[in-house]
Amino acid sequence: MDVKDVLIDAYGRIKEEVHAAVDGLSPAELHARPAPEANSVAWLVWHLTRIQDDHVADAAGLDQVWLSQGWEKRFGLALPPRDTGYGHGAAQVAAVRVASGDLLTGYFDAVHAQTVEYARGLGPDDLDRVVDERWTPAVTLGVRLVSVLADDLQHAGQAAYVRGLLGQ
Repeated sequence: MDVKDVLIDAYGRIKEEVHAAVDGLSPAELHARPAPEANSVAWLVWHLTRIQDDHVADAAGLDQVWLSQGWEKRFGLALPPRDTGYGHGAAQVAAVRVASGDLLTGYFDAVHAQTVEYARGLGPDDLDRVVDERWTPAVTLGVRLVSVLADDLQHAGQAAYVRGLLGQ
């Protein structure tokens, strides 16, 4: 199996989990938080999508879908345009509100499409390219893509857990 096929399969699994966590939830359910400091399904899915969009676009030298395709305007959040949710406190989590799950999955699907298109063009040698020298050791493309996968799957699992707490 080629490395790009592994990546495409792995990112496809995130898509399945995101849709399973969101599909059929009402806006009230999307924003429900099991505790005042906890994250909602809406915030978790928005955040994991923003991280994938930000990190993959940066590594690939592409524009973020959030900005280039107008998702930032569609969401209309009172956050800085490049905010990914990293470090958000309870008030910021509560401020991430959406009219429907379709907005969340629509944005996710657009980011997923860009990620998969990028992955299709990758070869094994591409994964050794350094994409972030701010760390020691420097971060390679392979490490960045796996890091995004791990973070996204963790948050998708958290969203599924919150959904389960809602009895859905």
